[in-house]
Amino acid sequence: MTEISSRYARVLYRGQPSYVLVPPAGPAQLLSGAPWAGGRPSGTELAVDTPLLCPVAPSKIIGIGRNYRKHAEELKNEVPEQPLMFFKPPSSLLDPGGTVELPPESERVDYEGELVVVIGQRCRRITASQAGAAIFGYSIACDVTARDLQQKDKQWTRAKGFDTYCPLGPFVVQFSDATSPAQLRLGLKLSVNGKTCQDGSTADMIFDVPTLIESLSSTMTLRPGAVILTGTPQGVGFARQPPVWMKDGDRVVVEVEKIGRLENPIASE
Repeated sequence: MTEISSRYARVLYRGQPSYVLVPPAGPAQLLSGAPWAGGRPSGTELAVDTPLLCPVAPSKIIGIGRNYRKHAEELKNEVPEQPLMFFKPPSSLLDPGGTVELPPESERVDYEGELVVVIGQRCRRITASQAGAAIFGYSIACDVTARDLQQKDKQWTRAKGFDTYCPLGPFVVQFSDATSPAQLRLGLKLSVNGKTCQDGSTADMIFDVPTLIESLSSTMTLRPGAVILTGTPQGVGFARQPPVWMKDGDRVVVEVEKIGRLENPIASE
């Protein structure tokens, strides 16, 4: 059974972003650095109510498009033969609880709840069978997307790259058992203003986590702290009838089984 062994977060400590180990109960433990870079408990304890920052500061945010079969079906797209990769800039990262800003350039901004993989060691051209050793842990993201710009531009950089378009967190978690990343079966839900819009499972992934890492590492070097957004299940606003777009005053919640809950309000820029 998949259970959490460790939770890591990032907070402001004496004015500096700092990593902490968050136990099930009791104070958080300040770390000497990023846990995937060898950070260890420093002996300093912090209150558990310390406001949380985005738990990672990656050089790469790699997204995967159309990686759930039911999502491909709802968009009437073919199932891809290989993972469809794209990038989101680090400037798109947003803290848990931070406000997603709707830019004036788009009138059709959509949500995509996703499981996130955090890389724990440098890897290049590794196989799927080796991928488990390269994973540090898992988190949650919302891959915010301007659908009108995605269609207009014919590629995805601008549509997915605005500031605040990658809420991520609140924790990076590790699992205690020996469950293979290829066997992860985690429920994933997204709600808008309390109404469930997405309700799927990572079991519906076309390319499982090890396959994604094998494919990505054959293209580029993955370094500790890099994150992979692994795709979104069915139920995106673009596919609903009528379509449902994010609007000022909305509140979006993404929940991934065993990992937690990411909540962000929406407002016009």
